[in-house]
Amino acid sequence: SSITSSGTTVSSDGGTSSTISDSSSDTSSTVSSTTTKKTEPEKTPAASGFTITWNKSSDWEEGGKKCGGYEIVITNNGETVNSWTAKLTVPSGTTLTSSWNGIFSVSGTTMTVKNESYNGTIEKGKSVSTSNKELVAEKGDELLAVAKANNCNFFFEASVGGGIPIIRPLNYSLTAEKIDAITGILNGTTNYILSKMEKEGADFAEVLKEAQEKGYAERNPEADVEGYDACRKIAILSSLMCGKNVKYEDIYTEGITMITATDFVYAHAMGKTIKLLAQSKEVDGKFYAMVAPFLIGRDHPLYMVNDVFNAVCVHGNMLGDSMYYGKGAGKLPTASAVVSDVVDCARHLGKVIMCFWDDTDVTLTGIEEAKRSFFVRVSDDKEKEAIAAFESIRVVEADVPGEFAFVTDVMTEKEFNEKAEKIGIISRIRIEE
Repeated sequence: SSITSSGTTVSSDGGTSSTISDSSSDTSSTVSSTTTKKTEPEKTPAASGFTITWNKSSDWEEGGKKCGGYEIVITNNGETVNSWTAKLTVPSGTTLTSSWNGIFSVSGTTMTVKNESYNGTIEKGKSVSTSNKELVAEKGDELLAVAKANNCNFFFEASVGGGIPIIRPLNYSLTAEKIDAITGILNGTTNYILSKMEKEGADFAEVLKEAQEKGYAERNPEADVEGYDACRKIAILSSLMCGKNVKYEDIYTEGITMITATDFVYAHAMGKTIKLLAQSKEVDGKFYAMVAPFLIGRDHPLYMVNDVFNAVCVHGNMLGDSMYYGKGAGKLPTASAVVSDVVDCARHLGKVIMCFWDDTDVTLTGIEEAKRSFFVRVSDDKEKEAIAAFESIRVVEADVPGEFAFVTDVMTEKEFNEKAEKIGIISRIRIEE
């Protein structure tokens, strides 16, 4: 991966040393993926957009200059960019500053963390591989077009599912298929939290704290637990599915913060579990995409995907269902995917590998028209109102005092919301059949 600006390049290849250099000064620094013991952050920039956190770890003299070692963590909206931590060695006295728009300085040299760096590299005819899902979701169509125009390639296998091979199967192996549905567990943090809640009967806040202590969740977990991470990933897969541009901003997204231990009591009573699913479907010429918690049964292929693992189910018109499962995050799975891109690049030097993703924006159908059944909880004093409003229901028996729970018939989201608003409900979870 690389971050560049005029006269400045910062790069990391996941294991070997690289160099930060500034043509306007004699400053030279080293970046390495080696991790050192963390201390309290010397400075922490504002949390909006791209931010840089550095931890001073040591001081020494080199070439007559006093130097300081730093761990640099570059994040975007709470997510670590490319999931690597670099150790930066700079002359002592260096001032590291940061601002909300993603600009920071090293020894007076300004570097901007923006996709323009990739554009500049691709325009020189050099292929690029990235694991940055935010970049791919927002600028994938644009960067693919620039790469094609400059007879090189833009690879992003690691941007979805970590080490799980899913981008290439969609782009190469399944080209004969008319893919009409993709459903996946695309975020390891939320899957770990839901798995722990189910096994231990614990509430969300308790398990989140434990996940943060173990390093499975960020200090600011919003991108994961609110579904934003999974949203960007399904936007990428959806774009490859239909060959056009699916904007992540248009995808309905709902996180897991409202899921409780009580929900899992009911789930067990129904022989189901709860997963945060990212899905896109084409039904009768209408294209739907969303991220939300769903109840799934034991016969669903994603039922047994637990802890930090990811999985993606793809449905094609001839093949039917296929599933891709594995570790969706971590330095080694991500490195595996990036290296596969590098090998692909080496195999096709001077050739453009076709990727079916153009800049025509897809108009998503609102989820109000999507049809499904719903699991609903209401207070027991509203039992008669619920039966009258939803008419045909299946009662769910569980040892939860003071509540009445049931499953509705299949109906549109709009119909359900109108009925639920009339009676007032405690919560609802969608059911994936």
